[in-house]
Amino acid sequence: MTMIRRFLTVALAAAFSCSLAAAAPDNKLKIATVDMQELFKQYYRTNEAQKQINVERARIQKDNNERMAKIRDIETSLGNLRKQLDDPAINDSKKQALFKDWQMQQQEGIALDRERREFLQRRNQMLNEKMMQRMKGILEEIRKLVEEHAKAEDFDYVFDKSGMSTSQVPFLLYTKDATDITASLLKDLNKDAPADSLRSEGDPAPELPTPAPTGGTP
Repeated sequence: MTMIRRFLTVALAAAFSCSLAAAAPDNKLKIATVDMQELFKQYYRTNEAQKQINVERARIQKDNNERMAKIRDIETSLGNLRKQLDDPAINDSKKQALFKDWQMQQQEGIALDRERREFLQRRNQMLNEKMMQRMKGILEEIRKLVEEHAKAEDFDYVFDKSGMSTSQVPFLLYTKDATDITASLLKDLNKDAPADSLRSEGDPAPELPTPAPTGGTP
């Protein structure tokens, strides 16, 4: 969730600076805290997005397995040809034909494996980019709800208690008389959620997808 923390930390720091300049020094501040990571993880739309990415990942893996099966068939055929080439009873003419066949199949296997790697990298990168945009949209939706709630309740500041600085120190170390609004916001977020869209206790926490590596894909 590193990207979420950075995104929220920057946004909250900017909001804090603007609000601080506008606040009257002699007024008592009304402060709230919120766990943005918890809202993100428990929001039903996040869970729906995670299910979709799991389905698409499974489809990519199925395609990859099918490609790997073809490559393994070629490897088996190459092994059989190698055994025949090592047979001293085979004449030179037959060996030349077998060797030519072995070379052709070897090149085919190399080409198929290269194509498989490129396919895997390309599909994973496209999926990650798609889901990054989806998750950013969900985060922005949550942020707007926090802002609307803060305005309605007349809070001066709302701090993300799950936020971490770039040095991995909690963004919020201490606040006095702060109201935690996480539970009420989560209730609002999930008020229209279908029963099968909520995250179950044993489900893994949703994560933002990481960018695909720039090098080769195994």
